[in-house]
Amino acid sequence: MARSLGENGPRTPAAEEGLSETRESLAPGPDAAAADELSSLGSDSEANGFAERRIDKFGFIVGSQGAEGALEEVPLEVLRQRESKWLDMLNNWDKWMAKKHKKIRLRCQKGIPPSLRGRAWQYLSGGKVKLQQNPGKFDELDMSPGDPKWLDVIERDLHRQFPFHEMFVSRGGHGQQDLLRVLKAYTLYRPEEGYCQAQAPVAAVLLMHMPAEQAFWCLVQICEKYLPGYYSEKLEAIQLDGEILFSLLQKVSPVAHKHLSRQKIDPLLYMTEWFMCAFARTLPWSSVLRVWDMFFCEGVKIIFRVGLVLLKHALGSPEKLKACQGQYETIERLRSLSPKIMQEAFLVQEVVELPVTERQIEREHLLQLRRWQETRGELQCCSPPRLHGAKAILEAEPGPWPTLQPSPSIRLPPDARLPGSKGKPKLPKQIQKEQKEQQKQAKERGQLDKPPTPNQANMATAAGDACAPQDMPPKDLAPEDPAPQDSAHHCSQESLTSQESEDTYL
Repeated sequence: MARSLGENGPRTPAAEEGLSETRESLAPGPDAAAADELSSLGSDSEANGFAERRIDKFGFIVGSQGAEGALEEVPLEVLRQRESKWLDMLNNWDKWMAKKHKKIRLRCQKGIPPSLRGRAWQYLSGGKVKLQQNPGKFDELDMSPGDPKWLDVIERDLHRQFPFHEMFVSRGGHGQQDLLRVLKAYTLYRPEEGYCQAQAPVAAVLLMHMPAEQAFWCLVQICEKYLPGYYSEKLEAIQLDGEILFSLLQKVSPVAHKHLSRQKIDPLLYMTEWFMCAFARTLPWSSVLRVWDMFFCEGVKIIFRVGLVLLKHALGSPEKLKACQGQYETIERLRSLSPKIMQEAFLVQEVVELPVTERQIEREHLLQLRRWQETRGELQCCSPPRLHGAKAILEAEPGPWPTLQPSPSIRLPPDARLPGSKGKPKLPKQIQKEQKEQQKQAKERGQLDKPPTPNQANMATAAGDACAPQDMPPKDLAPEDPAPQDSAHHCSQESLTSQESEDTYL
């Protein structure tokens, strides 16, 4: 069977119950009958009936669970300015990531313009690079038949993913077809992991913003870089992060931590769906998009911060705990959170200001991992280390840069000057230093040769620092002089220095 959030849980009864309840939360809710009715519409019925329904700006049917009421609208002039800034960043992405990453982070916190959100997510997650590195891979996976055991479970889950969104309202419509393609491709791409039920809403959110192939590579990045081990067998990574969240809560909200400890409520009872679906099934949609903007830029610490903010404002004061005297009441409070604390502006501000860093998360991860090993032994799933955001992913997997080695196309005569140059050209300091060292060594050997003129050195530089073949010595050197090998070594060093400078620039 496919791993739902209720399978392969931890070894305590409370945690097993928590995972079971979380599986129910991923099943159809109270509007399941209406969702099934809507999802059974054919293409003709969709054209005749669904077109009459009003759709909000996010694509949800107005009046449904996914639709929202009054929203904070960004002024059109401000939105256009943000779009212009983001276009400039996306068109010069490598330079911005290398030199102005803090500015990118601030702009992600303000919110990515809707028209550029899909493209920005691809650049932030590294999905764009993955796509360039694997041309045709998704088409290859898409054309493969797939494993029947996974396909059967995926097809049963399709109509449960955002049934009131215009992309997924029609059973067998283009949205559900693309969702099946993406999830099936992942089971073929990572057959050792297969399919986990929580991957479906994550993939659906991506498909709302980009085509299937791009959504697939973004899903790969989420599963392998942002949340590694979350969707693998035994769900060990999510159990560890539950303990990390609970430990951080003690510092953020001692009142909430003490209450949950007294009630003996395992973190998996309330945080599993939050983390595995990146709050896509929990928050209002405008808040989901803002959280995902920051998540793609800064990594899993945003997920931790959102969870801590929700716990703090739901259970963080004695007044709020008066209605939560037992386990059941507490769990119900966390399942039906107050709209006020999930409101976009309030939540984003609280998340940005919460002082929880990657270093704290990694420190807690080491502590919880040590406790796990002492009580339960080694982890059965060895997932790769997670990367905290876009900058860490770029540094770990740099993009496919163009070849930076010099390839001269124009060769100038020895006495020619470069256009716009005045007087004698000045050699680079490193070349001058190397020439002085060579002259000093030649004097010690008593074989002082005439040093190359600046024009000759300039010709070599203008020609792209091309190195002379090792079997043909340069004109200024005698055949018996061992300098040609030194010259080749000098040229290779010079070329390497040029490449390093280009890397620094990029």
